[in-house]
Amino acid sequence: MTYKKGDRVALVHTTDPHTELKPDDEGTVHRFDANLSMLSVNWDSGSTLSMLLDDGDEVRPA
Repeated sequence: MTYKKGDRVALVHTTDPHTELKPDDEGTVHRFDANLSMLSVNWDSGSTLSMLLDDGDEVRPA
């Protein structure tokens, strides 16, 4: 899947054990690097955790 700046996404799962993000938390795409499968998200909660889509992190359209 391709993402563009401004797309809204919701968290399905993250492998980061230290984040306070929960499934269904929403955010706005800041940047998508298709080569690294890295999705930078500005989460509504204030978090800026990036999603590593090839390493187990998963989002869906919000």
